[in-house]
Amino acid sequence: MTAPPLAQRPSKALLVGLVVSGALAMIVLVVMLLSGGPVGFGLSAVLALAPLPVLLAAVLSLDRLEPEPKLHLAFAFAWGAGVAIVLGIALTLAGQALVAGAGYGSDVADRVGTVLLAPVVEEALKGSALLLLLRRRHEIDGLTDGIVYASMAGLGFAAVENVGYYLMAFDQDGTDGALKVFVLRGLIDPLGHPVYTSMVGLGVAYALTRRNAFRFAAVPLGYLGAVALHAFWNGAATLQSLGWLGAAYLVIMAALVALVAVTVVERRHLVAKMGVYLPAYQATGLVTEADLTMLSTLSARKAARRWARRAGLGRAMGDYQQAATELTMLHLRAEREGADPVRFAVARDSLLGAMAQARRW
Repeated sequence: MTAPPLAQRPSKALLVGLVVSGALAMIVLVVMLLSGGPVGFGLSAVLALAPLPVLLAAVLSLDRLEPEPKLHLAFAFAWGAGVAIVLGIALTLAGQALVAGAGYGSDVADRVGTVLLAPVVEEALKGSALLLLLRRRHEIDGLTDGIVYASMAGLGFAAVENVGYYLMAFDQDGTDGALKVFVLRGLIDPLGHPVYTSMVGLGVAYALTRRNAFRFAAVPLGYLGAVALHAFWNGAATLQSLGWLGAAYLVIMAALVALVAVTVVERRHLVAKMGVYLPAYQATGLVTEADLTMLSTLSARKAARRWARRAGLGRAMGDYQQAATELTMLHLRAEREGADPVRFAVARDSLLGAMAQARRW
């Protein structure tokens, strides 16, 4: 049993970007291994990777209603882990060298690099993953998509960066030093980078999905928000004050709560729109009252897929749900942006065909 693919043909540019970014990430890790030794590197890699499955699951759970293409998600993660890391280190070190060369000394240069240069450079580089995905702009259908892609870039960046931080701590204070840094970066603030870069993701997604006169201002505003959050945390960590760290942590948690709230509101809006658009297709026999009830909540969707898997039809049910969701989003885009009637009809009929093939099973 097979169903026609609903996704677009894989982008060669994204595939090249994925390979290049992955290669750069591996080069960085090999350099760390050679400089830190197998014991320190092994411990650092374990500490950096241990929370990653949970963090990835948390981010991807935000977009369960209409999951993004795996290639695009992998590209965003690899971009953060590879290109953003390499260019971030190079540009930050270059900036620090300029500050030190101007006569301010190495201590001032280090502080400027940590509190100012790193947030400015890193958020621009991580956020650029969203700009590179604009060629597939129809994959960014709402603010949630921007949050998810930005978070994946942030998680990739944090995973490799944390190996470096843990390795430096291990070199200075052994295992105890690495574990202390892990408590701060891996347990207390594991979602720092995803939250910062999600501000950029919100800005890019807002600019793509709104049609007001000020929509493009959201991109620089989102970037400034990301830099501000990042700089606040780095500044608090540099001061080594529990009070400032606590304040920065509360601000980041408030931003995280706001991001989750955005995804919940969008999910409810999409489900409500299913009840508006999909009943028009009942005459085709592809949508029934039972289908509308099943599609209306995540729990009902999950129960339907579980039933279908027991019957050996899990793939068909998943394809049907995805096609019905994308059909609703097609109508939303047409409502929001307008649509060429011919292109709309072609896309609609393709999704209806996928629903028909899935229903046959």
